[in-house]
Amino acid sequence: MQYKMVINGKRPLSGSVRAQGAKNAALPVLAASILLKGETLEIRRVPKLHDVFTMADLLRHLGAEVKYQNNTVKISVPDELAWDTPKALVRKMRASSLVLGPLLARTGRAVLPLPGGCAIGSRPIDLHLKGLAKLGADIQLEHGAVQARAKGLKGAKIYLDFPSVGATENIMMAAVFAKGETIIENAAREPEIVNLSEALKAMGCKIDGVGTGTIHLEGVDSLGGTAIDIIPDRIEASTFLLAGAITRGIVTVTGVIPEHLDAIIAKLEEAGIGLEIGEDTVTVKAEEPLKSVSLKTLPYPGFPTDVQPQFTAFMSTTKGTSVIQESVFESRFSHVSELKKMGAQIELQGNTAVVTGTDQLKGAEVRATDLRAGASLVLAGLAAEDETVVYGLGHIWRGYEGFDEKIRNLGGKVQVQLSDENGEPKW
Repeated sequence: MQYKMVINGKRPLSGSVRAQGAKNAALPVLAASILLKGETLEIRRVPKLHDVFTMADLLRHLGAEVKYQNNTVKISVPDELAWDTPKALVRKMRASSLVLGPLLARTGRAVLPLPGGCAIGSRPIDLHLKGLAKLGADIQLEHGAVQARAKGLKGAKIYLDFPSVGATENIMMAAVFAKGETIIENAAREPEIVNLSEALKAMGCKIDGVGTGTIHLEGVDSLGGTAIDIIPDRIEASTFLLAGAITRGIVTVTGVIPEHLDAIIAKLEEAGIGLEIGEDTVTVKAEEPLKSVSLKTLPYPGFPTDVQPQFTAFMSTTKGTSVIQESVFESRFSHVSELKKMGAQIELQGNTAVVTGTDQLKGAEVRATDLRAGASLVLAGLAAEDETVVYGLGHIWRGYEGFDEKIRNLGGKVQVQLSDENGEPKW
């Protein structure tokens, strides 16, 4: 059985919603459990998502015991681990590549079929592989898979051509047991990387400078089990703030770290949205008139690429013209053609979308082609006249826990129904 989301829009959302744990923090922390030997890692506030379950299955394949209850995951890691990863699991999501570094550090060998995930550009893992090679790994690409071997990794100075989140995480985990000091320059600064470093420190890793762009790690001989909390999901929180904005409602997101949302908050203020910021809450109060604003996606602390599709949907409902530049991923405008089916006025010019606001979006049948594109279509449907049907829910369920239920709790009229399209949730 497969599903679609049916949305009856034109209803201002109102109320509060609690942010889930961050998917992009949970996945690398799950992968970090591989570094343990005969120990247990407890991870709290883990969202119930397809990608989390895929990572759990991958860890089980390697030999770990994984238990998940009430958003808490307990991973018991045996003394011996497998080092090969199955193509069927790896190709479900790009974050599978995060097991490469810890596997290499723990077992001295790793085989990883080139990973899959959202179709938002090539997203090569070249930076991951270059970093691992600098640590002393022998890297070969054979038959569509990465073959990595290392008799013993050694600390090195590694400069990243681009502050890649995945490469930074993989190199950090690989360097945990490397002899001597490892320095990662031009490292990514995302809060999710800080969360990973907190987990590694709690396990016994010696690490400094995370969040500054230059990370220092000193190799250790072993790590111990611990417990760690996953940070709030700033992308999910941003999506619900934009849901309040696009429907001209009043929505409070609780359980957040407001400073993680600075870039989104700044652009909402610029658009004329009223904001109230508490210790762990952000409230949007959207009243006309609102104006268009322009932006460029950048690595953290810049405007996140994972919020660009949702913001593009919002800009299609404001007065004026906005210019939205995508500088992180190519091919991240697949939502534009679907938004145009709903009456959005958007022109694409390479990696730039020129959005002219319109008075009213209209319901249509649209398809999610990736995770955040799917979220943008749901937001557009919430603001549109008449009925919108979103297919491809499997993409959305990769990143949003209980998405439809949370929207209904805010007063949105959405239903998940049987469909002949792909996207069944499998909990």
